[in-house]
Amino acid sequence: MTEWNTRLAVQYTRDTGTGPTETVTISPIDSFSPSFNMNVEALHSVEATHIGAIFSPVAINFNMTVKAIGDVVGRLTQLAMNGDQFNISLLEQSGDDWTFSSFVLQNCIITSATPTTATISGAPAATFSGFSLAASVDPKATDPATLP
Repeated sequence: MTEWNTRLAVQYTRDTGTGPTETVTISPIDSFSPSFNMNVEALHSVEATHIGAIFSPVAINFNMTVKAIGDVVGRLTQLAMNGDQFNISLLEQSGDDWTFSSFVLQNCIITSATPTTATISGAPAATFSGFSLAASVDPKATDPATLP
């Protein structure tokens, strides 16, 4: 039987001022939707079609939703307001359920935050949108890959 032993977390590096930097983990994340746009356009000619391709830079965007409990939303809002870069990591803690051993969006920047209204039942949530400057994946079946 499949056991989903994975964890999605946001990590960022904090300068302690007195020594080495410290990695801070923010979790849990309720939902995460990454989007990779590999922009390629066909190059045409009067004589023929599809004689080449024009490649544009890769665009990596994301949306993530977290519950407004504890300090998670506060920490993410602080990252957004300061313009701080951080990493989003999907790590398999144990087992072999996922296609990837690890999946990391690197140097992420939040561009918008949308909180939900508070309701009588359930905790309010906040959705954060942004983009990533790089990504790396470690699939189990092939070699690791990196997007610039």
